[in-house]
Order: sequence, then structure tokens, then C-alpha cells
Amino acid sequence: MDGTQYTVVTLDEFKLFHGIDRTLYAVLVRDLGRDPLECLHIMGLWLWLERGGFCNFVSKILSLPPFLINELADEAVICLKCINTQLSEAAAEIPLTHSLAKKDISLQFFHDNKHTARPEIQSLISGVCIPSLSDIMEKSWRTESPGLTHSQIVVPSHAVSTSSTNLIPAGSLVDSLSVFSDLRGNGNVKARPPNETSRNERTMFVTFSKGYPVTEIEVRQFFARLFGNCIESFHMQEVVSPNEQALYAKIVFLRSSFIRAILSGVGKAKFTINGKHVWMRKFVPKNERPLPDLYL
Repeated sequence: MDGTQYTVVTLDEFKLFHGIDRTLYAVLVRDLGRDPLECLHIMGLWLWLERGGFCNFVSKILSLPPFLINELADEAVICLKCINTQLSEAAAEIPLTHSLAKKDISLQFFHDNKHTARPEIQSLISGVCIPSLSDIMEKSWRTESPGLTHSQIVVPSHAVSTSSTNLIPAGSLVDSLSVFSDLRGNGNVKARPPNETSRNERTMFVTFSKGYPVTEIEVRQFFARLFGNCIESFHMQEVVSPNEQALYAKIVFLRSSFIRAILSGVGKAKFTINGKHVWMRKFVPKNERPLPDLYL
């Protein structure tokens, strides 16, 4: 530890800080009736633009009448698809986005910056959008499907796809939602048939940043908010000294489909839990590794 003092930000404080983002997201899903998952990606794109130098982009959008916000959301979908596919000569233009940005921005801009945009938008969705917006998403889904419970609603962990038609990795949305197709109203998973999958197939390896200790309770609460009852067992690295920080853990989930939902088609997922970065990948036993696994 370097002696630096860190301020702990609660989830409520985090949501308050992102009040403008929450208001705009609510307009998209509640007032305009747009798809909550798609809007999560749209918000990730707009936040990426704002952090990339397009000042006050979100607040500018929020100041517009609803029909223009809807048009801008349509343009955002086009931009996201452009990031994930080859730029078509017949691609539509984005005049409203260009006008609002007050900079020379076009679909070519998104295509040229796609390699940096993909991971950065993904990080914004997992680190900002999910913790600050997921409660609004849940309320929206409950309004559309009153029978859904908290445990039956899953928030995607990743923003970027390689599909030309979807904003989410091919199959990941279906996989994510199907995780909950057999959940009961009380949030408990159906009894799993014997030997459906081994523990290794349901285990993830988790690492934490040195100097930013994460507790087991924090991780459990994070995934409980997203998935409900999903963890079978949690194994944190044992430390000798009370001042020593655990740097890794293993989590055994109740079903392997939770892992598919978390990874959404990528090898490693990054989350931000109470302002601290957490990396997760599928656990690979040593005897199954073709080469020594020195790095996560």
C-alpha cells in the first residue's frame, strides 16, 4: 500500500453522480419505448464520445425534444454497427450527430476508430452503465413483462459485437436471457440434473488490482444484483497477514450458463465493483493448459 487515501463511493452516490445519464436512459426506454438492452449500448457510445472530447454530449441530447432524441438514438445504432462491421459505401449518414457534436464526425470516424472504440465502450457499459442504469432497465422490463422477477433479469456484461445485425455478440443475448428461463419466482435455480456439468466447467478465475482490495461480500452482492442466486461457492486467496490483500479468487457458479452470460463471447471480462476493477475468465485446470498460464 502506498498510503494514498481512497474515497469509497456507494452505489447510490454513483447513481447520483450519473443523474443526467440516468435521466436520458429513462427517456429512451420509458418515454420512447426503445429496447432497454439496445439503449444500454447507445448510452455507452454517447459516453464514449463525451469522454473523447465531445463536451457535454449527453446533456445536449437531453435538452432536445423527444422525437429528436429518438432520431439520435437511431443514428447511434448505425454508428455502433459501423464500429463492428465493414463500412458500406451505401451506409446512411448521421446528420443530427454531426450537428450536435459541432465537429467533423461521420461514419468513417467510427470505422477508423473501431479498434479503440470497442474495448472502451465495453468498459463504459460494464463499469458505468450497468451499475448506474440497471435498476431503470429492470423496471422497464417489469413493466413490459410483469411476471419477471429480479432474478430473471440479466444485464449484459459486454457492449461490442462482430455481428452485422446485432449490437451484442452473436448469440450472447440469447445465452444471457436463457440463463434465467428456468428460474423460479423466488430466485432459486431449479435442481440441476446430476453431472450436468463439472465444477471446473462452472468455475471462473477472478483477479483484483493490487492496492484496491475487494471483499467476497462485494463480489457476491454485485452478481446477486445482476443475476440473483447464482454462486455455489466462493474461494478467496488465503492471506497470512490482516494487512495483506487477496489478489485472486475462484467462483463456482450454479450453472455454466452464468459464465456464458458474463463473458458474452470474449475470453476475459472486466467489471468495476465499487470503483475497483475486477477481471474474470473461465477457470482452466493446470493439467488442461497447453502452456504455463502466467498471465490472466
